[in-house]
Amino acid sequence: MKSEFTGKHMAVIIVSGFAIIIAVNLFMATLAVRGFGGVVVQNSYVASQEFNGWLEAAERQEALGWTVSTSRSQNGHIVVETTSLPDNSTVAAVARRPLGKPETARLGFIEATPGNYVSLVPLESGRWIVRLTITSPDGRTWAMEDHMP
Repeated sequence: MKSEFTGKHMAVIIVSGFAIIIAVNLFMATLAVRGFGGVVVQNSYVASQEFNGWLEAAERQEALGWTVSTSRSQNGHIVVETTSLPDNSTVAAVARRPLGKPETARLGFIEATPGNYVSLVPLESGRWIVRLTITSPDGRTWAMEDHMP
């Protein structure tokens, strides 16, 4: 015996379809928010107004003439090779995970050889974004971000 297709049947199909779509969207949005440990500015308008200041700071930094390159040793320590740095400069870094559960690590450095600095502790394996800051004895600073695989 066949039953007749009525408006109630059509209403159930439409409501069920939208319910599935909404549930999937909520699930995917939850995964996206929980899995993003990136940097977000509090106010994008204010950040856009500071952009020219950031460019000027980058030009001042470049005028210092300091060159810096970073790498990761086999045992996980971050190695910083520099040229033209004033004596007794200090190196520090903050490492953060670019994706997944937000995780940060503060790193201190020692000067292993003139111009070459090594982190005091190794960085756990995985992807990291390392924000390196170098400060000279007279207070000039130099900063960069590098991705560590």
